[in-house]
Amino acid sequence: MRLTPTERDRLLLFNAAELARARRARGLRLNVPEATALIADAVCEAARDGLRLAQAIERARSVLGPDDVLPGVADVVTEVHVEAVFDDGSRLAVVSDPLRGGSLGDAAPGAVLTGPAHQEPEPAVRILVRNTATVPVSVTSHFHFFEANPRLDFDRSAAYGMRLAIPAGASFRFGPGDDAEVGLVPIGGARVAIGFAGLVDGELDAPGAKEEALRRAAACGYLGVEA
Repeated sequence: MRLTPTERDRLLLFNAAELARARRARGLRLNVPEATALIADAVCEAARDGLRLAQAIERARSVLGPDDVLPGVADVVTEVHVEAVFDDGSRLAVVSDPLRGGSLGDAAPGAVLTGPAHQEPEPAVRILVRNTATVPVSVTSHFHFFEANPRLDFDRSAAYGMRLAIPAGASFRFGPGDDAEVGLVPIGGARVAIGFAGLVDGELDAPGAKEEALRRAAACGYLGVEA
């Protein structure tokens, strides 16, 4: 049987989640890799069940609570990123505050647990984007906007190291031929971009990283880059 790299990654994630489920069934509290795998797997399974992105994220938030993990894990696992295949295609799901809820023993599978509202920061920059493609283009909240679809025409240099200023897990849709102004905020945390479009694969602020990313974008025909 031949598997694509994506299929192999999915199988590895499922196996890690199965190990976490088995240990949890024995009454053990989970560590960081186990908790992360279980939450990410919940998103993928929800997508397979036909749920939409927002519903899958909410289901993943109901899988584990603070009492299900080892001390300190909740302080480390504050956000889980996973790419899942939904009915409308592959989407990046960002599960923020994933350990806020109770366990499945406290709520029915698929229950939506509410949490405190998250206030998005004010945009650091605003840019005008034109979709030159003949199909809609959607960009998710935590995608490195610099690396968004090559047929989106905007100032790539200004968008370097930025993401959309929208709630985690949400997306912005650019219709065919449409112009839209969007707000961007700097990518937080360790500021590492890996696995988006391959224009940046490492630290965003490393010496020469932006210049090399712009060179790659120009070579690959991305709009909004000076050749």
